[in-house]
Amino acid sequence: MPRFAANLSMLFTEQDFLARFDAAAKAGFSGVEYLFPYDFSSAEIKAKLDANGLTQVLFNLPAGDWAKGERGIACLPDRVEEFRAGVDLAIAYAKVLGNTQINCLAGIRPQGVDDATVEIFVANLKYAAEKLQAAGIKLVMEAINTRDIPGFYLNNTAQALSIREQVGSANLFLQYDIYHMQIMEGDLARTMAAHLGEINHIQLADNPGRNEPGTGEINYRFLFEHLDRIGYQGWVGCEYKPLTTTEAGLGWLKTHNAI
Repeated sequence: MPRFAANLSMLFTEQDFLARFDAAAKAGFSGVEYLFPYDFSSAEIKAKLDANGLTQVLFNLPAGDWAKGERGIACLPDRVEEFRAGVDLAIAYAKVLGNTQINCLAGIRPQGVDDATVEIFVANLKYAAEKLQAAGIKLVMEAINTRDIPGFYLNNTAQALSIREQVGSANLFLQYDIYHMQIMEGDLARTMAAHLGEINHIQLADNPGRNEPGTGEINYRFLFEHLDRIGYQGWVGCEYKPLTTTEAGLGWLKTHNAI
């Protein structure tokens, strides 16, 4: 059975951020992920990880002004220097926290620069992949559905694989989000099996609603067994919105034989 990481940007949000580490460990999770660590010192987060015996699994490169609706800057031609500074910041955090992969969010396609968008994104990924490789960290990129984030530049597996080929780095992988890809393309099991070598991280939520497994149409019991069959060795991040409270919704772990 895959290893499951609690996404602290979505789960245990009834508590302050640093208290969520305690709650995740108490609930039985052995790893954690979240959007960003940058509002806290790396030492504060490291202390919480160590106190609870948790593995830091994943966080994102700085992605612009999240509160104002930005969802990444990697495809934006006027933000290259900001992107590069963010790579350095993320590496500094990762070295302290011990995580060995960082996600890049492409961002929302800018208006009027379609021809340049792919070139900027590819160049930024090349830069990040090289810098992270030197630090012993893998770079992943995530395709996101355009219903939840209209205009998001990277939005399906075929596009991600094409971008990866253009970047040409052995240190660039896919973060495969089952929820987003159910919306954009379906064919989940076959896609994960066909591209297992390119996928370094998986995330989950059910559809519709983006709630916990068992609340929607996705057959997660089958998919968890499928990941075992095909030999997936990475983490699965639980990036869902609890239907009620986090604790009340954790029964899926038992009903889906996830623990």
